[in-house]
Amino acid sequence: MLPNLTTVKPVRRIRYIIFLKDVLILALTTFGGPQVHLAMMFDRFVRQRRYLTEEELMELNALCQVLPGPTSTQTITALGFKIGGPNLAYLTLLLWVLPAVSIMTAAGIGVYYLEQKQLSLHFARFIQPMAVGFLIVAGYRIGRKVIKNQTSLVLAILAALTAYAFRSPYMTPVVIVVGGVTTALTYEKQQRMDKIPLRVEWANFFLWLGVLIAAATLGAITQSLPVRLFENFYRNGSLVFGGGQVLTPMLYNEFVAFKQYLTREEFLSGLGLVQAVPGPVFAFSSYIGALSMRDTGVYGQFWGSCVSTAGIFLPGTFLIFFVYRFWDQLKRYRVVRASLEGINAASTGLTAAAALVLFEPMVPHWPSVMIVICTIVLQEFTRVPPFLLILGGLVAGVVF
Repeated sequence: MLPNLTTVKPVRRIRYIIFLKDVLILALTTFGGPQVHLAMMFDRFVRQRRYLTEEELMELNALCQVLPGPTSTQTITALGFKIGGPNLAYLTLLLWVLPAVSIMTAAGIGVYYLEQKQLSLHFARFIQPMAVGFLIVAGYRIGRKVIKNQTSLVLAILAALTAYAFRSPYMTPVVIVVGGVTTALTYEKQQRMDKIPLRVEWANFFLWLGVLIAAATLGAITQSLPVRLFENFYRNGSLVFGGGQVLTPMLYNEFVAFKQYLTREEFLSGLGLVQAVPGPVFAFSSYIGALSMRDTGVYGQFWGSCVSTAGIFLPGTFLIFFVYRFWDQLKRYRVVRASLEGINAASTGLTAAAALVLFEPMVPHWPSVMIVICTIVLQEFTRVPPFLLILGGLVAGVVF
């Protein structure tokens, strides 16, 4: 990819280098999830650099919200695609995820090292209930935005009850699809827009589907853990709508409740730590991948992190490359716009179910309950950034 950048005109090449520098700065400084990411992208990409207009950025973000995958990552990757095509887009993706993935990989290896040396993880005991508090707040904030009528409220409740009662990773796509189909049937309520015939380039769609089928087939035949990890994360990355807070219940069901690659405590510790890391929350997958291959040594853990990272980020990248080319035509169809309401409502229900599952064991321990409540209050009524809360929790765990 780098050699291809050197074939463009010097002025354009300098523009690409400046853009990649801006991406790296954001990757090192953006804490707080998709909403904060979008605000900082606006400040740097629109106001300072004028790579695009505010309207264009919001349109890109809206497109990424309707696709499965990490919204912030897809938005910044799509911007790279808009500015310099696929090569610049892949470099953008790499620089955007690298800092967070590196930190969370080191965290996964570090947690295993402490356990192997029989050293206590007691210092992280406050982080686990704080992670539940963050998840509750995220679900509440999403719910306020996407639950706008009785139908979406009922869908969210049914999704939460279903996910709570049937804790299988295979239930998640069913819940999301049912939610989308339910509201798609009400498409007549949507405003009519003049339709433009769709001109679809299918290459990236077949690439996404081909990788999915090949990974599932190869994993079933070889039973290789790295291949199965890639397939697991690729499948989850192909199904998650709504960002990291919706990904959390999917990963918990898959890797803790169902396959038991991680303990609940390890999962919560990582979920808390990722709040203190800049960049995409999906980097949590790197931590899980590293711990899933703990029995193969440090090299194996690093390999587990690599395949998990590739698995979680590639589907959204392939899909944004596919849909971006005909998004202007697609968004004019009422059934597409109508289905988003149900997808978002179901995703909110999944987040609520995950919060309930993770909070339930803490109920008998009042200190943990108080930490959850305090985290919620601080998030809702103060402007203390999440990474400072997490760092404070780690310091308190060492001191007390």
